[in-house]
Amino acid sequence: MAADTGPETESRSRLSLGSGDSVRHPKNVYRVVSGAGLVGLTALTLAAVWVAESRGVFDRHALFWHASDIGGHSGDLPTMLGVTGVVTVLATLSLCKPQPRRILDTVTETVRSLLVVTAALATVGYFDYTLRLPRAALLATVGILSVALPVWFVALQHWQLKRSGGTLVVGNNPKRIEAAVQAAAEPIVGYAFSPTDARDPAPDDRVGTDGGHAGIPEKLTQYECLGGLSRLDDILQRSNVETVIPALPQTDRAEFFGVLETCHEHDVNVEILTEHNESVLVKEEGAISAERTKRLIGINMEPLDLQNRLTKRLFDLAFASVGLAVTLAVTIPIAVAIKVDSRGPVFYRQERTTQFGDTFPVYKFRSMRPEGESATPGEEAERVTRVGRFLRRTHLDELPQLWAIFTGQMSVVGPRAAWTAEEAFLQHEMETWKKRWFVKPGLTGLAQINEVSSENSRAKLQYDLTYIRNQSFWFDVKIVVRQVWMVFTDCLGLARRRLAERFGDAPK
Repeated sequence: MAADTGPETESRSRLSLGSGDSVRHPKNVYRVVSGAGLVGLTALTLAAVWVAESRGVFDRHALFWHASDIGGHSGDLPTMLGVTGVVTVLATLSLCKPQPRRILDTVTETVRSLLVVTAALATVGYFDYTLRLPRAALLATVGILSVALPVWFVALQHWQLKRSGGTLVVGNNPKRIEAAVQAAAEPIVGYAFSPTDARDPAPDDRVGTDGGHAGIPEKLTQYECLGGLSRLDDILQRSNVETVIPALPQTDRAEFFGVLETCHEHDVNVEILTEHNESVLVKEEGAISAERTKRLIGINMEPLDLQNRLTKRLFDLAFASVGLAVTLAVTIPIAVAIKVDSRGPVFYRQERTTQFGDTFPVYKFRSMRPEGESATPGEEAERVTRVGRFLRRTHLDELPQLWAIFTGQMSVVGPRAAWTAEEAFLQHEMETWKKRWFVKPGLTGLAQINEVSSENSRAKLQYDLTYIRNQSFWFDVKIVVRQVWMVFTDCLGLARRRLAERFGDAPK
């Protein structure tokens, strides 16, 4: 058989030749340079503060503090400044992520991060006086960095913009790819093309069996075909792509959200034509790059910044670890009760949806007879067992999901993971349902503490979207506290009813 000489094979070789080391990828270079600048500016600022403190500059020019605030600290100043530097770098690390920001957004994010630094250092100083930085030194450090860091990151973004790798368009229909190319304002590095989807027919577009493509619009011939959708991961790994535009006919789980997941893994921006804006979590209007045309909107691939993601994950690990340890004693009795009450397995396995439409298995203590499963939201479960009814009322059937939280498949707080079969109904009712797919599912959420289930799917979706837009660590804590209180009151109410059934009148 003759060698494959079509455009895809040719572009594959060209792509490999120009790939280079992934370490030198522009986004990685940006991370290294921005991180080095962050550490360098912080170190220079702390060194200047150290010199000023050592020479009594703050004491001679005390305007907003007393002399007692300058000296008299019992700690070692270099150690204090070292702790300050570490906290500052960790709190501002999210600014090193290569993404488009307005100047005002950069300034706001920097000031917010430095306020976190101030609060963290005040907390450290409260518990350990030897690490409390003098007030004058702290104010000087925060003040200098409030000016230096925004200037650094704004300048760095302008530098990054000049060396941006441009845009890659992916799709399965040449006419859609052409429309996306015309809408894009940044330079097009090429496109990834797979055969036309049968659900979006284009009779005059043909795909050659030798890897070449017939029926390609004339305007597309000036751009390089870098391969098919199946090679997107390899393309992003080896080429300098800043933004991907998925020119697909619908926002399906397999192709569209598969593209989003791949882009998320490679930290690549994604923008779409406005026809799909109801199915995705879009960026705020002000966060969309000014270079983009109005026909394109940016997708908010990561609603949480780095610090909040780290805090959320640590909270998940702590919650799951404590929960698994505390509930270990009741696991065996529950398993025995389930086996004695009815035939069937102890655990119930169900496929649920997680981020970007991916699926994962969720395990719960079985509360129904095996044939009692129904995909329709709100349908009465007539086959709930006696033990299952108790487990549901006390929420003990959810305990195995703590393991999913521990392994990172779920979070403590987030939109409840929907059953994949159930979602077929929900997506049909609401196009915006897929906006939930941009965050990790949770054991509990805003909808659950407001006692809204899939029976009222529209209200549930509104609660979920409200959570996504406002999520933070303290918001999660409030939801968890309310959920724990609800579980406690449910258990207390169940105990009171059992006492009433056994002794007549329940205690008031």
